[in-house]
Amino acid sequence: MPTYKIMIMGASYGSLLASKILFGGHSVHLICLPAEAALINAEGFRVRLPVRGRKDPVELDSRKLPGKVTAGGTAGVNPSDYDLIGLAMQEPQYRSPGVRELLDAVAKSRVPCMSIMNMPPLPYVKRIPGLDYEALKPAYTDPTVWDNFDPGALTLCSPDPQAIRPPEEKVNVLQVTLPTNFKVAKFDSDKSTTILRDLEKDIDGVRYDVGDGSKTELPVKLRVHDSIFVPLAKWAMLLAGNYRCVTKDGMRTAQEAVHSDIETSRSVYNFVFDLCVKLGAKPEDLVPFEKYAAAAQSLTRPASAARALQNGAPNIERADKLVQLIAKQKGLSHPAIDAQVALVDERLAANRKKAAA
Repeated sequence: MPTYKIMIMGASYGSLLASKILFGGHSVHLICLPAEAALINAEGFRVRLPVRGRKDPVELDSRKLPGKVTAGGTAGVNPSDYDLIGLAMQEPQYRSPGVRELLDAVAKSRVPCMSIMNMPPLPYVKRIPGLDYEALKPAYTDPTVWDNFDPGALTLCSPDPQAIRPPEEKVNVLQVTLPTNFKVAKFDSDKSTTILRDLEKDIDGVRYDVGDGSKTELPVKLRVHDSIFVPLAKWAMLLAGNYRCVTKDGMRTAQEAVHSDIETSRSVYNFVFDLCVKLGAKPEDLVPFEKYAAAAQSLTRPASAARALQNGAPNIERADKLVQLIAKQKGLSHPAIDAQVALVDERLAANRKKAAA
C-alpha cells in the first residue's frame, strides 16, 4: 500500500481524521494557528475515543502512531506537494487572511480535496445536478473563495463523528463524544478515489494495543461511497438537531433540541430527508430518523453553531439556510425551518451590531 502526504486545514476536528490516517504510516501536515502549531510540533496531539465495552476512553497519542504529523501556518505551503488535502475548518474561516490565499492555491493545484465541513463547499453542491447555484450563494459567508475549484476534484465527507476540545485541557486534545463513521463520496477521478479507498482499508485494519496486551478495534472508520448523496445524510441531522440548539435567548443541548419536541424534530428531519431523495439520493443513502434520535440521546452539549452564536460570532456556517434555499428551488418549505433560519439571522444581526458598536 502506498504512503501518502496529506494536508489538513484545521487542527481541531482535523486531528480526529489525522489520528486515523497516521495508523497507515502516512504523513499529515495540519494547518492551524501559531500557538497550536507550536504545541503539536512539540508534543503531538491526543485524541480520546470511547470504545465499546471499555469504561475509560482510549487515548491516541500522535507521537506513538506509525505516521508522522507536523503543523504550521498558512504561509509558504505548496499544495502540489500533497496527494490529498482535507478541509476541516468552519466555513466562515476560509475567507480570513492567509487561509483564503491558501484555499485558492489548493483550488488551482487541482490536488484532490476532501471537505469534512458541516457546510458543503459550493463546488461540491455543483456536483448535484439541476440546481441554480447562483441562488445558493447567500448561504455562504463569502462564496467567492470557492470560485477556482473544479467540482470534480472536490468531494465531501460527512462529519458525523462528534468531538469537542475539553475546555480544561491544552488545545492539542480532542475528545470524541459520538464515535460514528466518516462517510465520503468518491471523486470524479478513479485515481483520486483510489487514495480514499487505500485510507479506508488502512483504517479498517487498525487493531490497537490498549495497554493490557489485547488488541482492539477502534471506532470512527472512513467509508467510501459511490453516491454523491451519502454525505448529505448530515443535512437532516443538522436541521433537526444542531441548528435547533439555537434558542431566542440562548442555547440548549442537541438532546433537548431533538427530544423536547420529538414530533417537530421528526417532521423537520423527514422534510430534509425527502428533499435529498428529490435531489437524487436513494433512501438507503440516508439515515432514518429513529437511528438519529437514538444517537442524539448522547449529545449533551449544544452544537458548535449555537456555541459560536452565544459567544458573539458575527458569522457561522449556514447549512440551515442552504437547505432552505435548495428546498425553495423545488417549491418546498417547512414552517419550523423557516422560523429557525429567521431566528439564526436575527441572532447573527445582533452579534454583528454589537461587534460594530
